[in-house]
Parts: sequence; C-alpha cells; structure tokens
Amino acid sequence: MRVRLAVALMTVLLLLYVFLAGQRAVVLLGSGETVGVVMGVALIVLPLLALWAIGRELWFGVRAQRLGERLDAEGGLPDENLPVRPSGRIERADGDALFPQYRADVEQHPADWRARYRLALAYDAAGDRRRAREAVRTAIRLEAEERRGG
Repeated sequence: MRVRLAVALMTVLLLLYVFLAGQRAVVLLGSGETVGVVMGVALIVLPLLALWAIGRELWFGVRAQRLGERLDAEGGLPDENLPVRPSGRIERADGDALFPQYRADVEQHPADWRARYRLALAYDAAGDRRRAREAVRTAIRLEAEERRGG
C-alpha cells in the first residue's frame, strides 16, 4: 500500500510540475525571442516525455501485478520460505540458489507465461532487476498471446 501511495504522490507532483512548466512555456513562447521560444518548446516537450515514461512504467506495473494476482489465484506462485533481511528482501545467496530451478522450467516451457513470471521472481530474489523486468515483459507478452488464442 505504501508503494501505491508513493506512486500516487509522485504522479501528482509530476502533474503539478507539468502544469507549472506549461505556464512558463506559454510565457516564453509569447516572448518572441529565439532563446525564449526554444526554451518554451523544451518546457513543453520534456514534461511530455516525462509523462509518457511515467505512464509506461505505471502500465507495466499494473500488467505485472495482474499477472501476479492471476498466478497467485491459480496457486502457481513459488512458496519457498526463505530467510529475509530486516528490509524484507530475500538473502541474495538463497535467491541465487533458486534460480536454476526456475530457469530450467522456462527452458522446458518457453511459451508459458507462468514459468517466465516465476523466473522473474527468481531474478528479483537474486538481485538482478534488469533481467527480472525483462522476464516480466516476456510473461506479459506471452499471456496476451495466450488470451488472444495465439
């Protein structure tokens, strides 16, 4: 719940920034000076890029959460009870030990989004965020193909 509140707060702050930057952009565009116009355009384009990036990340999070909830409802989430640090993160060595099992599952079932999602959890437990996100993206794509019947 804290994560959702933090995301909501950051989104509201970004929207406030976009609004205030938009006001400044209008003033700069109206100045008629070359530097002012260029800065005004930048104040329009850069916040729009930020909005696009935030929207993309939020949509990724929503889709990943939906897959996790679906897999949990099916009873397919890993149920290992591993020791955790005070922060709640799994000890890295224990996460590394789980990885081969989930990697083998993906190799046996390459088109199964469930196997990819579990692999993403193993990557995350091992501290490899980049590969975890990549595996979740693949799981999202595979699940969408499954829903379409393809």
